[in-house]
Amino acid sequence: MSFLTLKAIHVSCAAGSYALFFLRGIWSMNGSPVMRQRWIKIVPHVVDTLLLASALALAFTIDQYPFVDAWLTAKFFALLLYIGLGSVALKHGRNKATRISAWLAAQAVFVYIVLVAANHNPLPYIH
Repeated sequence: MSFLTLKAIHVSCAAGSYALFFLRGIWSMNGSPVMRQRWIKIVPHVVDTLLLASALALAFTIDQYPFVDAWLTAKFFALLLYIGLGSVALKHGRNKATRISAWLAAQAVFVYIVLVAANHNPLPYIH
């Protein structure tokens, strides 16, 4: 598969993953019955699996790897933080204020991940 195809899949999955996280956060905070529907328990996992698979394929294609290349290491650790915050936001937050704070923080981490990816720099705010 070509680099451009992999990148398109990866970027599309990242956008889809974020959109689903954003919506699930809103639905969760509002107690929406949508959160109990079967598709909302399956589709995000499928999208995230494709996102991770495309990330691994891209890393091999460009011959850059986490723990070797600083920008990919930063993305890796930011991804772990994003997953942790997302878990608190959607499932494990003890109260609504905690869940909202984690949801907002996760979105800030997502923006950081996108900036790191776009700039191939773990400090994308510093040029």
